[in-house]
Amino acid sequence: MRGHILATSLTTFADEARIALDTLAGRATGLFSPSLRLGVTGLSRAGKTVFISALVHNLVHGGRLPLFEAQKSGRIARAFLEQQPDDAVPRFQYEDHIAALVDDRIWPDSTRAISEMRLTVEYESASGWNRMFSAGKLSIDIVDYPGEWLLDLPLLGKSFNEFSREAFEMAVLPVRSDLSQSWRELSGTIDANADADEMTARRLAESFALYLKACKHDERALSTLPPGRFLMPGDLEGSPALTFAPLPGLGDGRARPGSLHAMMERRYEAYRTHVIKPFFREHIARLDRQIVLIDALQALNSGPAAMADLERAATEILACFRPGRGNVLSDLFSRRIDRILVAATKADHLHHESHDRLQAIVRRLADRAIARANFTGAAVDVVAMAAVRATREGTVKQGKETLPVIIGTPLEGERIDGEVFDGKTETAIFPGDLPDNINAVFEQADAQLQRSPPEPPVRFVRFRPPKLERTAEGVTLSLPHIRLDRALQFLIGDQLA
Repeated sequence: MRGHILATSLTTFADEARIALDTLAGRATGLFSPSLRLGVTGLSRAGKTVFISALVHNLVHGGRLPLFEAQKSGRIARAFLEQQPDDAVPRFQYEDHIAALVDDRIWPDSTRAISEMRLTVEYESASGWNRMFSAGKLSIDIVDYPGEWLLDLPLLGKSFNEFSREAFEMAVLPVRSDLSQSWRELSGTIDANADADEMTARRLAESFALYLKACKHDERALSTLPPGRFLMPGDLEGSPALTFAPLPGLGDGRARPGSLHAMMERRYEAYRTHVIKPFFREHIARLDRQIVLIDALQALNSGPAAMADLERAATEILACFRPGRGNVLSDLFSRRIDRILVAATKADHLHHESHDRLQAIVRRLADRAIARANFTGAAVDVVAMAAVRATREGTVKQGKETLPVIIGTPLEGERIDGEVFDGKTETAIFPGDLPDNINAVFEQADAQLQRSPPEPPVRFVRFRPPKLERTAEGVTLSLPHIRLDRALQFLIGDQLA
């Protein structure tokens, strides 16, 4: 299966030996202190930070989670934060993010690098047998990382020449050609066989990065944009490992020693060796469960070409995981992801009557991505959700019609029909309907791959976080959500049974 082939090709025998030793040490510790590593990823602005913050807030504060069986049945005694086990990984700044959501009513900063936190749940098992042998305590290590970095993993199977050829093929697609024009024109003036020159390499890398960043803007909302560190460089900004770019017309030719081609190829190899491989070995290969957050509404906003690109990105993301269930012996040395949830975020931007359609769109997207990646071996589910619900529902009269609306405070600068919102005024909005025939979304996406996309039929605006309700005693309630409880049940419910 391609999903397995790709994942195993990402590592050498030495990498696998290190992964096996790390896993064995973790399993030994888990005999006395059971833990589960939950990966949270998605492309930028899909809501990773909000999802983790809402998950922790609702568990710690006993939120309303009727579909999360352990909480519903009262078997969770308490949930609390502990020190994370990986001292070299930045801590997820939960307290800061909650303050932004609850006190300031602003969305917290997006994920820019990897981070982690440990949430421990003390519970009573539903099974008398399990109560006899289980400690009734589970530590959930939540690992937050940018989906853009995950999209780098397929580069481990591509030479620099292959990477260059694919980059230029993508750059001339109609939805990208105007954005890539400056970079392509600059590349056209470069002789790859000329002597290596630092300033030439820097100009090409900066121009290439500007093109990738333009693809990410709301107007296009494209998703497949490797190398991911060009968008989120972190502490690598300005390093030689990020100062390279694809070169045109390389074919299968070998680089002349000392040439610009040789310089770019060497830096590309450094990127693969020192950036991508450690990320896979130290983080992705250690996961037990995974949620992939998808902002399908933003892709729908931007048209069929964005949907086609989102599907391409989802295919590559799913192909990077190590799925499946092992046996008692293999599990001692290798972790496999046995449950993956693909979640369409921002369901609160639609009336509930359209939630089934949004979920069906993501189900179709996930099914197609899984089939194209030949992905198998793990339980996969989809859900339309909002980790933090920013709107409530209502109806308005328009002539003889009664329209379903959502009510919330649009973000400052959002527009509908020429009206610009100030970020303070609560407004009732008819968000439009997703198409009854979801196949049309994908048929249009397939048809538009080689053409400029038409104006999309629906538009969605973004809202500020909600003002939290308080009880009669003045206690602030937990963050409202849509189907966060269903997500929790799928991801960790069996571990608390």
